[in-house]
Amino acid sequence: MHLIEIIIVLALLILVSNVISHYLPAIPLSLIQIVLGLLTAFSGEFQINLSQDWFLLVFIAPLLYTDGRRFPKRELWRMRGPILGNAILLVFLTTIVGGYLIYQIVPKIPLAEAFALAAILSPTDPIAVQSIAKRAKLPDSVLHLVSGESLINDASGLVAFRYALAAVLTGTFSLAEASGNFIYIGIVGIILGFLLSRILDLVQELLLRNGVDDVVFHTAIQLVSPFLIYIVIEEVFHASGVIGVVAAGVTMQFGKTPAVEYRPELRVVSTTTWDVLNYLLNGFVFMLLGNALPTAMRNVVEGDQFGTLQAVSYALLTWIIILVIRVIWTYVYQVFPTRKNQGKKKGAARYALLSGLSGVRGAVTMAGILSLPLRMPNGSPFPERDLVLFIASCVVIFSLLAAVITLPSVAPNAGPIMTRGSLVDDGDEEDEEELPQYLTENEAYLIIVQTAISRLNEKMKPKNQRAAYELILDYQNVERQISMEIRNDDQVEKALAQEVKLRKVAIQGEREAIERLFKNNQISAEMCQDALYRVEQELKNTERLTERPKLSIVTDFRAVRRLFHRYFHARHSEEESKAWLKEARLVEREVSKAAIKALSRYVSSEKVDNSKINRNTIYHLVITYRNRIERAKGKSNFEFEEYQKQRSKLQIIALGAQRASVQSMLETGRITRKDATKLRTYINYSENALTIEVEE
Repeated sequence: MHLIEIIIVLALLILVSNVISHYLPAIPLSLIQIVLGLLTAFSGEFQINLSQDWFLLVFIAPLLYTDGRRFPKRELWRMRGPILGNAILLVFLTTIVGGYLIYQIVPKIPLAEAFALAAILSPTDPIAVQSIAKRAKLPDSVLHLVSGESLINDASGLVAFRYALAAVLTGTFSLAEASGNFIYIGIVGIILGFLLSRILDLVQELLLRNGVDDVVFHTAIQLVSPFLIYIVIEEVFHASGVIGVVAAGVTMQFGKTPAVEYRPELRVVSTTTWDVLNYLLNGFVFMLLGNALPTAMRNVVEGDQFGTLQAVSYALLTWIIILVIRVIWTYVYQVFPTRKNQGKKKGAARYALLSGLSGVRGAVTMAGILSLPLRMPNGSPFPERDLVLFIASCVVIFSLLAAVITLPSVAPNAGPIMTRGSLVDDGDEEDEEELPQYLTENEAYLIIVQTAISRLNEKMKPKNQRAAYELILDYQNVERQISMEIRNDDQVEKALAQEVKLRKVAIQGEREAIERLFKNNQISAEMCQDALYRVEQELKNTERLTERPKLSIVTDFRAVRRLFHRYFHARHSEEESKAWLKEARLVEREVSKAAIKALSRYVSSEKVDNSKINRNTIYHLVITYRNRIERAKGKSNFEFEEYQKQRSKLQIIALGAQRASVQSMLETGRITRKDATKLRTYINYSENALTIEVEE
């Protein structure tokens, strides 16, 4: 299979993984992608071998650049000292101590290679760490610490990995030389990352000020930036491109030029584009991991040096070593008195354990380990490459499984484990505490939808009734869907049962109207039969409301036969066609009026308890039938362009009412700023979509 075909298939599988994750939220998306990647390996058609440099450029550079752009500014900046200490000291402690212990338990792995394995296992997935830490309700100090370190330890872990890997390839290692080189590549990488980011930002500003303001063009510049920065720093200055792209991303977050900062469309488009790219890159990494697992496992299992159980035990012990080092480090930080932290022993063990379990390994670990060369410089096979790949892969899986299995018992409100690839919403770095008086996002969404419906009713006039009714129906469908999501299962069941009852009342009114029209010779027998058949179909659909939705591929041949007869046999002349259309419109008007009257009689009946009737359902049905009456009028002077203008005008009015409703809820303290931002974003997108429709 060609490379482009492999990429397309993997991209489709990434989309499939997201669908599976929707129905299995407790399982991390990364784990699902590993399993799907594993399945691709059995086909024998997927063979991708990228060199280390290609892996770092294609995967690491954009991923770390994105991490830098998402760097939370305020809280993490206040704790920059401890964060840098964790991100650098903990990584090198894990590399040295963990590497030595791995060397002791797996003697076949050379010491330098054990250091490389420990180094690449030290970075944690920042999104997984933050999502776990927040749901586990860690103290702010620990939350900010683990969140901050996870954003930086990717770079330090990769630098340590590359030094250890160089020692494996060359067979020599000098601590003094490595320390000097590390200081050089680190400092130069940070400086160049900052400078190159500022230069690119200034170039964008210059272009914008000179009228080159195409959003897609400037988004493309931002997409190219991490690759360009990485190549320049690595190839020209021989410094750390990894550290450089992190510094560049942080610089982009902290200081944009005014011309770039105050382009909201550019910010929205670039952020969304980065989300898509980040999602795909992470998916590819874990798919490739799953694809590489069978080969690594086969070589390890079939080899005569290790048994299967022995190889798995090596991986399990390696994960335990990495976990224990992280737990001890966090515990010491908790109990050791500092200016920020006065040293609290109470609960320190629990917080340390949560911090250790939240150390999920992610895409950076896998991108690094998959970049191990196949051969040494002299042409011999890379020592124990398959075993190292197997151990690293198992550690990633163990860390994901440990978080899924153990966190619910340690922290009952832990929630689903998110990783980089499953990130949907970055939220706000100034997260607000969700107090009981705040509405949920769905409840607030329901209110703005109801506000739009109310405003449309106020603006309805005889000349715009059709447009108004159709818009109200659209909003009512959304309102119904949200209402179902807010209610519990019992409430949903009761609401659906009541809706079915009301629909049956209306359908009975339709049936009586059709029979009356036929009895009075106002419609033909054929039209009566067609109308009654349609009513029966409505009744069947109504009864299915309380059933679980099913995917049906059964065709109603009776309906097809009637359609064929109607359009190819019954309409022999233009006069007959006009007569049939006139009858059809008459039926539509009369049955709709009869349905409304039937609902009105039912509601006003003394046998019905009005307090138990859902007024929204009644209103929705009435609007549905009124809309059918408007459409059935068949005015000869109906102009589609005028209708579109009326609909667009009403949509703008409805969006304005929604925007005012959001502002009102925010000012009265009913929603958080975060939810207000989400609702306004939804309104803005709706307004943009309306603008596109008008232009087309």
